[in-house]
Amino acid sequence: MMQPDYSRTQEVLAHEHSLADAAEAHGTLAGCLCAAAGYRFEDWLQEILPAGQAGAPASAALHELYEATSGALIQPDMQFELLLPEDGAPLGERTLALAHWCQGFLYGLGAGSIQDASELPGEVGEIVRDFIEITRAGLEGEASDEGNENAYAELVEFVRVGVQLLFEELAEARLPKAAPAPLH
Repeated sequence: MMQPDYSRTQEVLAHEHSLADAAEAHGTLAGCLCAAAGYRFEDWLQEILPAGQAGAPASAALHELYEATSGALIQPDMQFELLLPEDGAPLGERTLALAHWCQGFLYGLGAGSIQDASELPGEVGEIVRDFIEITRAGLEGEASDEGNENAYAELVEFVRVGVQLLFEELAEARLPKAAPAPLH
């Protein structure tokens, strides 16, 4: 399933007065899908829209993004993609969007079942700490345009693969919590 494009999603969110841009909203969705049991489309709208719901055209477009994202995460062939501005957009805009995406993702983890994502153990914790650093991403003034483009492409790929690894590693966190057994 093809993921809706960034510009269209940005327009839909602006029309619905979302406080998050398209990148941050998608990051939030991915983070919640990684960390929350039974995360629904309606739950995501509550996170990203002031009224917690959207008009019919916007709802359809956002639902398409929700389905594409949740579907890609559960696929074993690593089809997941970040929702970011198209390659032709200025690098500064794309870099800022990647920082917003990671910020949204970290928020989504926290909104799910992961209270302090930076405290996760091992490789998973390292990825989350790297995402925290990426929220501060900017362009290197001295680096060439080609160097900045390559660095950006590497960061996007790192985040994309990192999200898929986190989705797999946090599978247990998404399991519904069993009710405590009654005392006799």
